[in-house]
Amino acid sequence: MIIKKKTHWFGMLFEWNGSVLPKLLPRLLIIFIYSCIVVYFREELMAYQLAINPAIFTLFGIALAIFLGFRNTVSYDRFWEGRKLWGALLNDTRSLARQVHTLVEGSNYTAERSRFIKLLTAVVFALKHQLRNTDTEEDFKRLLSPDDLNKYRNKIYKPIMLLNELGLWINNAKMEGRLDSITQANVDTNLNKLSDIIGGCERIASTPIPYTYSILLHRTVYIYCFLLPFGFVGSMEWLSPLVIVFIAYTFVALEAIADELEDPFGIEDNDLALDAMANNIENTLAEIDNKKIEAIVPSKDYYII
Repeated sequence: MIIKKKTHWFGMLFEWNGSVLPKLLPRLLIIFIYSCIVVYFREELMAYQLAINPAIFTLFGIALAIFLGFRNTVSYDRFWEGRKLWGALLNDTRSLARQVHTLVEGSNYTAERSRFIKLLTAVVFALKHQLRNTDTEEDFKRLLSPDDLNKYRNKIYKPIMLLNELGLWINNAKMEGRLDSITQANVDTNLNKLSDIIGGCERIASTPIPYTYSILLHRTVYIYCFLLPFGFVGSMEWLSPLVIVFIAYTFVALEAIADELEDPFGIEDNDLALDAMANNIENTLAEIDNKKIEAIVPSKDYYII
């Protein structure tokens, strides 16, 4: 994700990083060349009455803008829900770590409490890797003991299986008399909240916006852009390719932004910064466990994570 302070209004006109313009340039170039060809043959088009009344594009453009606005709203809702789920993940993991450190009795239980914190941190990183379809091996080697690593490295639903291990840890503490029943119930409530967060993230990741809807909007946008030259060729002539490319950029960029935000857990420029959030959770849990933390210092300009 790119996090960057806004520059001067004029400088933002030429902003490159974080913009969808780089990926749209080939398409806009095709539309520009196509518009130039239409303008070059404008006399033949006018002779065959192939020019279109610009008023039609005005009415159709308003309807298309409404559909694109709805599409972007749906995509941003998914993005914001994903952000809220990871915010809740931070809060609930902190609560669990605090409960274990302050409510589990026994001064000789320090190593076991540290193991709980490591398992809890591993849940966060396992969820990040599951959402991005990446390998957990490197993070698991850093967080888990050799026995736990061998036990969970080949599991399919790693976050849930690690959550189950946390439940077993709490139950063992209860059986050993280090937790009372009321405290165990409160800790289990937070474990249930983590399960809900994992399920919410899986729901967003596994349920994209219906493909047929995306196809309909995609076709409509590009058909509209390729018909535009026939509406302006008679009035603007050689100025029309520039105007058409600007209009096309507006519509095509809106569609591209919606596609990018649809999956908030990806690794594109404007997706959620899961690396930073996972590292932030790890650091705050390590500090609760009285361990050394490594502060995350973003680049002075921008960073992508």
